[in-house]
Amino acid sequence: MVKSLAHVENWVFDLDNTLYPPECGLYQYMDERIRNFVGRLLDLPDDEAHRVQKSYFRSHGTTLAGLMADHGTDPYEYLEDVHAFPLEKLANAPRHRENLTALPGRKIIFTNADAPYAAKVLKELDLENLFDIVVDIHACDYNPKPAEAAYDTLFRMTGIDPEKSIFFEDQARNLAPAKKRGMTTVWINNGSDLGHLSGGEDHIDDETHCLASWLDNVIETQKIQPAR
Repeated sequence: MVKSLAHVENWVFDLDNTLYPPECGLYQYMDERIRNFVGRLLDLPDDEAHRVQKSYFRSHGTTLAGLMADHGTDPYEYLEDVHAFPLEKLANAPRHRENLTALPGRKIIFTNADAPYAAKVLKELDLENLFDIVVDIHACDYNPKPAEAAYDTLFRMTGIDPEKSIFFEDQARNLAPAKKRGMTTVWINNGSDLGHLSGGEDHIDDETHCLASWLDNVIETQKIQPAR
């Protein structure tokens, strides 16, 4: 646990598998739709489409970025297609509204998804109207985290001071540029990150398996009174 959060004025959150746990199963929906999109676009069987999908994710940060670079894919068409899945499983996700409301300062979403999808997820999580701004992949000119340009956009759009900000993310690699800029970083290590860490990663200030329990602990230890 970070010893003190007294310096924090801005709370920046990734969206998928961060504000809700991977057990909700949305990743499986999205993964399948991305694979199907790649297969249709490139006329590939499922196994080869899956290989291309993951190769682009590793090399470009998102499958979309790779498809745009190599095939000129329309990002609006892609995002509308891959996000067209049901969100009912979010009904079982932990509810963070009370604790997030209690956190002093601004709350921001920083996502490789797009704002329309983020709005639907936040509605299902009962987090509507809680976040000041959504910095999405369109705003970042399709430069996904962990590209440095995405973080440039985050700071330009929000005007936040990185040294007074904390960033929560389930993909550990996306914390490295944030830490480089001076942000406090929290890795939501819930099994959704398929990358491999070597140990002693100095870009991770804190680690938790569950955002809900981390927030509960902060509310208690930092003497923050949740709104009633």
